[in-house]
Amino acid sequence: MIPEKVEFDGKTNLRVKELGSGDIPGWKQYVDESPKATFYHRIEWKQIIEKSFRHKTYYLIAERPLNNPINSINSTNSINPIVGILPMVHIKSLIFGSIFCSMPFLNFGGVCADDDEAERALILAAEKIMREQKGDYIEFRHLRPSSTNLMGKTHKLSMTLELARDPEALWSKFSSKHRQTIRKAAKNGLEVRFGKKELLNDFYTIICQGWRDLGTPIYSNTFFENIMDLLRDSVEICLVTYQGKPIATAFVGLFKKTVEGMWLSFLRESAKLQTNYFQYWEMIKRACEKGYDEFHLGRSTVEGGGELFKEKWNAIPKQLYWEYILNRCETIPELNVQNPKYQFAIRAWRRLPLPVTKMLGPILAKSIP
Repeated sequence: MIPEKVEFDGKTNLRVKELGSGDIPGWKQYVDESPKATFYHRIEWKQIIEKSFRHKTYYLIAERPLNNPINSINSTNSINPIVGILPMVHIKSLIFGSIFCSMPFLNFGGVCADDDEAERALILAAEKIMREQKGDYIEFRHLRPSSTNLMGKTHKLSMTLELARDPEALWSKFSSKHRQTIRKAAKNGLEVRFGKKELLNDFYTIICQGWRDLGTPIYSNTFFENIMDLLRDSVEICLVTYQGKPIATAFVGLFKKTVEGMWLSFLRESAKLQTNYFQYWEMIKRACEKGYDEFHLGRSTVEGGGELFKEKWNAIPKQLYWEYILNRCETIPELNVQNPKYQFAIRAWRRLPLPVTKMLGPILAKSIP
């Protein structure tokens, strides 16, 4: 399915192949050492997605011989022949078609490579697989533009907050109005807990209701259980309670020196308590005290409400790049809540009883990347 060797200029000998069991240590080493690798490149996501959704995954690696002189210039580690990786998931849906994505259900992913040659070889191999499997298109979710001049969209941002060891250093830079709002929220009797799997049921209860109110189908609880089981010490749940009742929650990843905001929700009736201000500040304080350097406050739509709220915390917008290779479609797909053709379905979903959305949501959500 994948070309065994890709030659560039007669100088660089690259081999691109699918990940085998013997390659897993090398993949883990590459993710640990590459400054371009993200939380979503971790090998555990392969098993999480396969177990949770039964989707076919293609985890590709680009290798050079260890004695290749280019390795000594570009490679993250001279004893690891891997010079690039690409995780990819194939989603087959009667509603949305045959989609290849890196990475679905997550904030980003895409190609991670030492140089442009390795990057192009991985994208070429991914395209070959997609066409052989008669996919409609590939969607790469990149932190930076690829070197292949692919068509793309720039509608998403990663709102990133630079942290300090002392949270007071961040507090002093907030506007006086913002600090006042946080103080008021803290006086409302809200309490916060951080934990692991013991908080998962409360997390899922809140997110099911929160996503229903947004008109968004929810993943199965099995997805979050598998994340907890396979990533263990690298994920954490934040839970906010009011008078003993859970009212807001967040699920974050912990990778190198970064806290990765993944999912967050709160009960609609808790808005009057300014719960989101209280929750964000408690998470930011904890990240500072734990010694992290930055906090990705989740993915946001350009000029959307999420971007405006996160700017209040002095988060900096970092552009994300969705890039595409089309095969059986003529235009870039628009699988998002802004698409007018989904508005009726979103409004109808909001009116459904919660037990119905909890039953039907996972069936639909597994097909929406």
